Amino acid sequence: MVELLASRGCQVVATAGTASELLAAVVGHQPDVAVVDIRMPPTHTDEGIRAAVEIRERAPEVGILVFSQHVETAWASRLLAYGASGIGYLLKERVARTSEFVDALHRVADGGTALDPEVVNQLMRAGRRSRVDTLTAREREVLELMAQGHSNRSIAALLVVSERAVEKHVAAVFTKFGLRATDADNRRVKAVLAYLAENGS
Repeated sequence: MVELLASRGCQVVATAGTASELLAAVVGHQPDVAVVDIRMPPTHTDEGIRAAVEIRERAPEVGILVFSQHVETAWASRLLAYGASGIGYLLKERVARTSEFVDALHRVADGGTALDPEVVNQLMRAGRRSRVDTLTAREREVLELMAQGHSNRSIAALLVVSERAVEKHVAAVFTKFGLRATDADNRRVKAVLAYLAENGS
């Protein structure tokens, strides 16, 4: 991974084999982003995600991009409880796609959000069903794409609809969730994800 990131113009300031080494490296280097495997030595269970949550608490300015074999909904919710700015959560199959991984890394470094579609789906299922269930199929598609970090223009292209149609769907989602819509996509994404995280299982 170090060679991969270096070849794409990223500077890797440190690597860590354990959670304690990771925390020390973050404190010592204050990187733009910490890339964290959820399962780290010695037990390979949840050391990595625990460390990521601790980094979020102690150094909220550091972006965190975690990756895992499976979606850990409870831990994703805890990670997002501090806000979705500068947070990424990808499944390992997505990390294997180099361009998607590097794009997500830059998005998180810039304070954006990069969530795997499956993570979004799981969070939505764990959220308050009464409100999620009020969404139409199209509104749900738009919400999932927003949560993945797509702009209105990008969503319109992916769904092959007009940007104006996407804006109407976005407004409907916020009305149904009782959230005040803003002009900034990142703020809208953060509000939606914060809602989903707070109401997760």
